[in-house]
Amino acid sequence: MESSRSTTKRTSAKSPRRGDPIAPEYFRAIAEGTVDWESWLSVEGEVLWVNEAVERFTGYTPDECLAMDDYPLPLIVPDDRQRMAVHMKDAAGGSTKNNIEFRVLHRDGSTPWVAISWQPLRGRDGEALGFRASVRDVTEKHAMREQLRLQNEHLEQLVQERTAKIAQLEEHRLKMEQLAAIGELAAGVAHEINNPLAGIRNAFALLKRHLSKDVKHYDKLELIDDEIERISSITHQMYQLYRPSEQTASTFSMGEIQHHVLSLTLPAARKSRVTVDWDTIPLPAGEGLQENEVHLRAGEVKQILINLIHNAIQASEKGERVQVAVKPSTGGVRIEVTDFGCGVPEELREKIFFPFVSTKIAKVGQGMGLGLSVTKGLVEGMRGDIRLQSRIGEGTCFTVELPRRLTSI
Repeated sequence: MESSRSTTKRTSAKSPRRGDPIAPEYFRAIAEGTVDWESWLSVEGEVLWVNEAVERFTGYTPDECLAMDDYPLPLIVPDDRQRMAVHMKDAAGGSTKNNIEFRVLHRDGSTPWVAISWQPLRGRDGEALGFRASVRDVTEKHAMREQLRLQNEHLEQLVQERTAKIAQLEEHRLKMEQLAAIGELAAGVAHEINNPLAGIRNAFALLKRHLSKDVKHYDKLELIDDEIERISSITHQMYQLYRPSEQTASTFSMGEIQHHVLSLTLPAARKSRVTVDWDTIPLPAGEGLQENEVHLRAGEVKQILINLIHNAIQASEKGERVQVAVKPSTGGVRIEVTDFGCGVPEELREKIFFPFVSTKIAKVGQGMGLGLSVTKGLVEGMRGDIRLQSRIGEGTCFTVELPRRLTSI
């Protein structure tokens, strides 16, 4: 059998005419001219001929391939070699296959992807002449397929994330609906309780006024009065938490609000032996307002400050202090209330503004966890924002950002 290097002088060859028999050199010229890597192997699997394209695919010449043991297995990466050895055995047995992919072990160390197809060869009398193998480069196709696979995986991941997000939003919506239903019930109950509670308070005030201080257990009357006031405060907060605001915006001085809040929070601070320090920076004139003026809902601004200061006092130990800062900010006015207590546990920080969530469980009689929920509602109702920073053992800071001027909503 001739090797691929045996050639016929092309100057002596004549172009065949239609109907003339085709000389073997023309078939060899066609095989050598193809861009695919072509091979002819015997029925025993021994290589008989390889075209010159093999050097472009593998870096090895046809003569090197003809001298190679177990051709083409040494030209295949080790991971694919055993699989392709089985295919080569099937090919020698007369099978036909198309587009079996494997990686070539190129002489330069690269491992391009190729696809092989083979068909059996037979003579004029039907005798088996071995098989023809044709290899084409599919590196680009394989890269695109791999890129498509990665994109599909990415899309599947996005779908899973979006599905999980939708499920989370649906769960959140259901919780909000439940809270809204509970809120409507709570507001109704609070409203109904306030009426008989007012009667109890008035009747108790009359009794207390006509009782002598020498009456046994007269000192307990003050305790009863405090508890009635606490019940009234809780019902008021529950009602305020779920009803829409009925206040209108007006122009007022933050200094006046500070004066009122200071007088209202002083008794609680003295009772807890906590010092409240104020640090205020006047707001500059602007937006049609005088220095330190804002156009907001005065009662709600006052309530926000009172709630946050009471919360900070309750989180403080005796002898500690609470810092209150009121200062200008980019968005309008910033309020910061800082305590130096035990801090808010990590697991409660995301829920701290939910109704009935409190860090004061250990301190009996200090509320039901409604103050911060009410505060958040008041802040957001004035198009503001409230956020929390806390460290265990170091304290907590609530920061409120409010606009300087509240436009009509």
